[in-house]
Amino acid sequence: MEQLSKKYLAGTPQAALMSLPEKVLQFGTGVLLRGLPDYLIDKANRQGIFNGRVVVVKSTDRGDAGAFDKQDNLYTLCTRGVENGQTVHRNSVCTAISRVLSANRDWAEVLACAADPQMRIVISNTTEVGIQLVREDVRQSPPLSFPGKLLAFLHARYLAFSGDLGMGVVIVPTELIPDNGKRLESIVFELAHLNRLELPFIEWVESACVFCNSLVDRIVPGTPPAAQATDITAELGYRDELLTVSEPYCFWAIEGDERVAASLSFQKAVPDAVVIAPDISRFRERKLRLLNGTHTLSCGLAWQAGFTTVSEAMNDAGMAAFVEQLMLDEIAPAIPCALPPGEAETFGRQVLDRFRNPFVEHRWLNITAQYASKMRMRVVPLLAEYYRTQVAPPQGMALGLAAFLTFYRHPQATVEDDAAGYFYEKWQSSSPEEMVQETLSDSERWGTDLSALPGFSETVLQYVHQILEAGARQTVQRWLQEKHETKSTADTLIG
Repeated sequence: MEQLSKKYLAGTPQAALMSLPEKVLQFGTGVLLRGLPDYLIDKANRQGIFNGRVVVVKSTDRGDAGAFDKQDNLYTLCTRGVENGQTVHRNSVCTAISRVLSANRDWAEVLACAADPQMRIVISNTTEVGIQLVREDVRQSPPLSFPGKLLAFLHARYLAFSGDLGMGVVIVPTELIPDNGKRLESIVFELAHLNRLELPFIEWVESACVFCNSLVDRIVPGTPPAAQATDITAELGYRDELLTVSEPYCFWAIEGDERVAASLSFQKAVPDAVVIAPDISRFRERKLRLLNGTHTLSCGLAWQAGFTTVSEAMNDAGMAAFVEQLMLDEIAPAIPCALPPGEAETFGRQVLDRFRNPFVEHRWLNITAQYASKMRMRVVPLLAEYYRTQVAPPQGMALGLAAFLTFYRHPQATVEDDAAGYFYEKWQSSSPEEMVQETLSDSERWGTDLSALPGFSETVLQYVHQILEAGARQTVQRWLQEKHETKSTADTLIG
């Protein structure tokens, strides 16, 4: 079977897309970049909106550079999942990448890109550790760190255009750290001073270039399992060494103004998928609480109920009902950030579709990594906001926290959690009553005394006993029955 190459596109409208000018420099070849920004740029190009391609820079010589060369930088994105309750099954050949350069072998070519007047955007995904300060000489070929490489590129551009303020670039990191743009900007300026680069250049970067915070939200597993890859290859009729699987949901929030929007003109082709706004904190909050918070409050319970993956749990009527009611009835109203009317429910239902995706094997046990720190960051603010307007304890959050505690009775289950030993040892020497009271009142761990929340400790303890005595699955069923009876009683009283 022939490999994907230019021959596949010969005589099709897509072939013309491969001659578009280079407008983006991208640090990283990973699947997230292929499945989100590169895909979105390709989509805009097909609509005649952005009309530009991406030069990719690999920081190491390992990986898939050879596959890009063999396939003329083409790759297939296979979108698989659930959207609005319907199964999604789409394949598209992406033509956004023009070439892949090795930082080690092709550094001169990378710097040459700085002299291209159409090269106006820098995108990166170098993992969370990529945005770190390395005290280095950025004149070496190449610098070791990503900020060092970026600074060298910016300096080359400054020299190429003699400090023209109209030749700045928009820099959009997608690394999953808070305020990624501002963090990168501060490191670049510190490196510039450490390297004693000329003051007019530093002023040029400050005036002509924009570093944007951004938030990416799309699950891109990348290479499919062998059996699935075989089926997809047979369906496509060609081999693709860069075959990339992605969920349907796609969202990229970028902090910026009209100038940023003008540079990132591909946004016009995908306004629902790319949002450019002066403040993107609400998008971060809704994802952190509705998606990540729901995961954190459900993972220990689902695992103890015998479910391995998220989609498996969502195929169970009881567990799916718990997840949905927890998310929409308790978490959505408690997001500590103002959202436009209806946005929390709309986004929440999109998240539920994503949880149901049978093509993404998201294991509950993996979600329990650093369980305690996730509970503090994602859930404690929800409890504080919930109690700001409510008196009765949130039953779903209480059950989720009870399952968090009972999870630590299973040391063999722990994936990666700095607090696992502490909680396990505490179970060996404490009764359930002592465990709940001492844990919830630990202000140093939570940043607040959770036992002071009215009725919360008692409710958590009640669910701890139920899980220990009847098991997690029976506890979920009982929780749902009690919710149904409470609602029926309330409806009767109202009627």
